[in-house]
Amino acid sequence: MPRRRLPLSPLLAIAVTLALGIWLAFGDLQRFQDTAPESEPAEAPPAVRVEVMEREAEAHAPRLVLQGHLEADRDLTLRARQAGRIEALPVAAGERIEAGTVLIHLARDELPARLEQAEAELALARAELAGADDLRRRELIANTDYLRLQSGVARAAAEVASLRRQLDDTRPIAPFDGVLDRLDVELGELLQVGEAFGQLVDDRHLVARAWAPQRDAHALEVGLPATLRLLDGSRLEGEVSLVARRAEEEARTFSVEARVANPEGRRLAGASATLVITLPERQVHRLSPALLELDNDGRLAVKQLDDDDRVVRTAVELVDAATDEARVAGLPERVRLITLGGGLVAPGERVVPVAADAPQASP
Repeated sequence: MPRRRLPLSPLLAIAVTLALGIWLAFGDLQRFQDTAPESEPAEAPPAVRVEVMEREAEAHAPRLVLQGHLEADRDLTLRARQAGRIEALPVAAGERIEAGTVLIHLARDELPARLEQAEAELALARAELAGADDLRRRELIANTDYLRLQSGVARAAAEVASLRRQLDDTRPIAPFDGVLDRLDVELGELLQVGEAFGQLVDDRHLVARAWAPQRDAHALEVGLPATLRLLDGSRLEGEVSLVARRAEEEARTFSVEARVANPEGRRLAGASATLVITLPERQVHRLSPALLELDNDGRLAVKQLDDDDRVVRTAVELVDAATDEARVAGLPERVRLITLGGGLVAPGERVVPVAADAPQASP
């Protein structure tokens, strides 16, 4: 029996229905592959809480402490300017003397007689020149002869001056007030020109000499107050008198001198001392050394908050420091320092500030 064929229209309808189902199935799959499924927004993490403390800048005069030694204000090695035998010692070693005091007597020998002769020759030369002046006016003397007489007067005057100086040098005097700290000659000893015979020291003022590191030398200037701490605990007050313009070759430090009074005349020249120099006032903030850190450039810095409660890291200069407190410059006049939790936050991060003296909320 022949099979019956379905009409064409039902077959076409079935094919279209199957194709539409397949397209819908694969279309939804592709859509899920291309588009991520929507999810609920994640909850933002809570802001970090940090402890802050408000601080204001204050005036501070930092002090520079240097180790050095003391020297007399003036210290002179006495040397002979005239050779001769010592015939008297009018001043004893250790005696305090005034400027102009004769220190030793050298034998004058023939010097007075030579001076007398030179003075007579000078008088004769001047008389001859005076007579030649009259002849010159009448043109009765040659100009060369007249000049020769002038030269004779000058030569005789120079000889007189030299002999007088030599006579003065047989009685050397103290050039300034001080103490004859050392006397190295004896009666009858022969002293040669340039030979040392004593030491004169003026210690009514002392000079403290020390060396400042390069980082501190720029703040030093003449006239700054200075205090000397001596080994026995006493102190002397003065001021900076010299700051070298050039560093020492080996240590690369700058020589610093401070002049102080020694009213009691204490024997301090050559002793060691601590020099404390008070530097000009600066505006600083006091904080714990634990709050200091290094920024990306290797500079000291501290963390603070701006007006929007965002973390700011500011480079500072260490002005003074102790074991429990540091003074730094470079911060604004009023600042909110992060005193706790600074290591957990980064610059630019918004935080929740909590006053240092406020009670902490339970987590």
